[in-house]
Amino acid sequence: MKYYIISGEASGDLHASNLMMELKKLDDKAEFRFWGGDRMQAQGGTLIKHYKELAFMGFIEVLLNLRTILKNMRFCKQDIDTYKPDALILVDYPGFNLRIAEFAKEAGYKVFYYISPQVWAWKESRVKKMRRDIDNLYVILPFEKEYFAKHHIDAEFVGHPLIDAIEQRKAEQKDDFRKKNNLSDKPIIAILPGSRKQEISKMLPIMLSVEKDYPDYQFVVAGAPSQDISFYESIVGDKANIVEAQTYPLLENAHAALVTSGTATLETALFKVPEVVCYKGSSISYQIAKRLVKIKYISLVNLVMDKELVKELIQAELNTKNLKLELDKLIAGDRREKMLAGYEELEQKLGGSGASANTANSIYKTLSNEI
Repeated sequence: MKYYIISGEASGDLHASNLMMELKKLDDKAEFRFWGGDRMQAQGGTLIKHYKELAFMGFIEVLLNLRTILKNMRFCKQDIDTYKPDALILVDYPGFNLRIAEFAKEAGYKVFYYISPQVWAWKESRVKKMRRDIDNLYVILPFEKEYFAKHHIDAEFVGHPLIDAIEQRKAEQKDDFRKKNNLSDKPIIAILPGSRKQEISKMLPIMLSVEKDYPDYQFVVAGAPSQDISFYESIVGDKANIVEAQTYPLLENAHAALVTSGTATLETALFKVPEVVCYKGSSISYQIAKRLVKIKYISLVNLVMDKELVKELIQAELNTKNLKLELDKLIAGDRREKMLAGYEELEQKLGGSGASANTANSIYKTLSNEI
């Protein structure tokens, strides 16, 4: 069968690639055409646009790049019609993908959505469109199934794909991470400043501001594959080492972490690394988001646990004094032990491994029953 997959970010590239791998196990005639990244390309098929061309974050940046976004949307619709897939699989990336879902449903394509838009946080008005335009919805957070049921959508909870990705990493042959990156034997404090240029520029200098207070530790920055290392070097200077596209090996070796809000907060927790969650955006974007977002926490860890397991430092609270105060608690003591114990409960709530296989099985079964 022919699958058209759209993923617009690095995390989507990872999860979509694992889904493709599982689909190939079920469908030996699987053909893929997709928007994504290097991991998806490694699974075979035709890459149309790389997610590096698609990552626009925040209200202001979206407005500034609206012409490009609309152009991409028009091209995508034309490309789908030319390819005529048996299935359209949309992976996260809701601002773009929900508009494509509307077009595809009207055009008669089968629409599958993997990793639901977080409409429980904001833009709940999208639920009506999701009910209308999506045939099968696969959710990865345990509370999402109940949420969508209240809105008359029979979503399928498949588990969280990060568990699969991390289990794969743990099974891989390991290099000597410290030797490979010329690191000392000092304990590592990992810094995960995000993947987009504007959030890195905002977050990384603040995260590094505590470095001088920890001479017995080494700070290591996780460089995202979407950014050139020279960009990080211009901010970091001699305060920390930088490792490129090695976030998982870094977390395997970290004693504690400072993490920008996003998927990385959950990855850090699943690697059992005590963390402080950080977020600081432009004042305009933050004020808009504050009025629209209706959740108690910004980190996925706390949302799944429904309590503050990890400390969140947001906007003005994200400063050198508070970072040092929280990092001190994570290096040793009761706070560290309580967080590690909480991580074990978190993993149980996320449903165990198999998200990619569960989703692939459902998609293939649905399509096979319609042939």
